[in-house]
Amino acid sequence: MTGTQELTLIEQQEAIMAKIQHRRLTKRKIFQRVLLITIGAMLMAVGLEIFLVPNNVIDGGITGISIMLSYITGWKLGIFLFILNIPFFFIGYKQIGKTFALSTLYGIIVLSIGTTLLHPVPAFTQDILLATVFGGIVLGIGVGMVIRYGGSLDGTEILAILFNNKLPFSVGEIIMFFNLFILGCAGFVFTWDRAMYSLIAYFVAYKTIDITITGLDESKSVWIISDNAKQIGDAIMNRLGRGVTYINGEGAYSGDNKKVIFCVINRLEEAKLKEIVTENDDSAFLAVADIAEVRGGRFKKRDIH
Repeated sequence: MTGTQELTLIEQQEAIMAKIQHRRLTKRKIFQRVLLITIGAMLMAVGLEIFLVPNNVIDGGITGISIMLSYITGWKLGIFLFILNIPFFFIGYKQIGKTFALSTLYGIIVLSIGTTLLHPVPAFTQDILLATVFGGIVLGIGVGMVIRYGGSLDGTEILAILFNNKLPFSVGEIIMFFNLFILGCAGFVFTWDRAMYSLIAYFVAYKTIDITITGLDESKSVWIISDNAKQIGDAIMNRLGRGVTYINGEGAYSGDNKKVIFCVINRLEEAKLKEIVTENDDSAFLAVADIAEVRGGRFKKRDIH
């Protein structure tokens, strides 16, 4: 290979690398991310200092450890939230990337400041059940917003990812074990009824985080294999107003050519779609799955008459 060819090859490799490298965020995207992470972190601070902490109810993860240490030592909660989460900033930088790490660091700083400012504010309610449920909801919305826009307010998941490479457990299982241990410790630090309320708060926050990240408008992907694919596809387009995509497939066992229909619907349209499939081919193969997010394409519903 000549020197010129080697130079051309290097230039091609550099061009490919330039294309796949991380693109810088626009100023608008940066402003949006900063604003929403700020709101999310402040909502978590409200959930902690206005609902949970005054009633001796904790959350899971590093936040739960911080609440217990704050109760034992009398130090401000924000100090422990900042100190205990800082190591995960560096781990996140190596494991996930610079943008995630900086977003996480900013979120933790806002959260620490927010809890310190809100500490003198009296609790909204002394009713332990109301504080547990609404504290979990507000906290879950805040954490979900921060995760949705590229950051994190608790190092538990980062720690689980790190341990996942060395332990024969999934990330979800490691997080569950870790949180059960922390919530169990709450029984010794506070009382066992507070530990049980903490478990309720953790569950409420966990489900609220899921809803915040995925959104309320749940979408579903649908795969249909039928000999009457054209009729079913036309009916979906005309009666549901949804676009469909035809994919050519082959049966592994029979070797027959099959036409596969793919489309995306919302959960309210699922029953109608099943009705359409059954009317046109009651032996058709139908698979329906949840989708966390849909972007681009022609997902927007057409008007039907």
